[in-house]
Amino acid sequence: MNGAKIGTIIGAETEMQIDPRAMELCVRCGTCRSVCPVFEVLGWESRNSRGRIMVAKALREGLSPDAEVLDSLNTCTTCGICTAKCPAGANPPAIVQSARRGLVSQGIMTEAQARFRERVNVSGNTFGEFGDRLAWLSNREGLKDKAERVYFVGCLDSYRYPEVAEKTFEILRRFGVTLLPDEICCGSPLIRTGSDAGRYVDKNLRQIEKIGAKTVITGCAGCLSTLKKDYPAEFEVVSVPEFLAEHLSELELERLEMTVTYHDPCHLGRGNGIFDPPREVIRAICDLEEMRANRMDSRCCGGGGGVRAGYLDLSLEIARQRLLDVPPGVDAIVSCCPLCIRNLRDAGSEVEVIDLVDLVAKAIKSESG
Repeated sequence: MNGAKIGTIIGAETEMQIDPRAMELCVRCGTCRSVCPVFEVLGWESRNSRGRIMVAKALREGLSPDAEVLDSLNTCTTCGICTAKCPAGANPPAIVQSARRGLVSQGIMTEAQARFRERVNVSGNTFGEFGDRLAWLSNREGLKDKAERVYFVGCLDSYRYPEVAEKTFEILRRFGVTLLPDEICCGSPLIRTGSDAGRYVDKNLRQIEKIGAKTVITGCAGCLSTLKKDYPAEFEVVSVPEFLAEHLSELELERLEMTVTYHDPCHLGRGNGIFDPPREVIRAICDLEEMRANRMDSRCCGGGGGVRAGYLDLSLEIARQRLLDVPPGVDAIVSCCPLCIRNLRDAGSEVEVIDLVDLVAKAIKSESG
């Protein structure tokens, strides 16, 4: 597992900006132990939600953070299943993110966090890429300067899955959707790992306002959560599966002879309650067989919360555990989050892992040819 060494520490004490009432909601019942994907792999009390709340409380009371403290807080994927299952109503991911933010604001972070923040801040994306973010766009003619709807691509599809970005925009373009001319990272990776993302929010927001967009559509679950919860409420935020489900009759999809299963991304499903739209689109195209754990009970892919960036071995082992939920005999695993897709692929899935848009494009292609 990747080591987590402490970077520069500023100050002897750590001032934690966490509401103590939020921490006191945890009654130490241990329900989270039965669902936390990190605890399932590592088995340490400090690596589950209850343990992390205890760590955050100790920090607030003056505990000096060391490598073990940082590992406890930074191994949380922020998947939210603990929140969904907590009988006392605690929200451990919110506490974890607040603790991370308090530490990072004082320069207390792992080397992986510091490298990740530097990479984003230097390049404007999570990969440190300096190439054209719109290199995937083969046809730039007719891009609108003003539009009611804009497609926010995100870092992963822009730089790692450009074919998905192109397929998505090819569909959305039919409905008058345009692009931000100078899109940068939405800020989600920085926010999840405790860093400030204000300049990213401001730059993207100015472009959205200039275009006059009333709706922002995105195919990334992390981008969706950030655009909805960390940007001013000046526009509607819609996921690609929601938009596709709303316009199914206009897509004229042909049914395919295949069976797929669907992986609910944490930020899309539990985080924003988007369960039915992707399933409606899938069922319009082919047969759907649910994973063993699905919808609100869906297990995390292991990629979120900065865990893939800081603890790759742990991240991939969580993904392998998720792959055990795949029903036998399916032709593909479909998801609506590029990070989930990447992690499930990298974990060695024996079944093809594809984006919902890949499935839609295949149905459209079949219909036309």
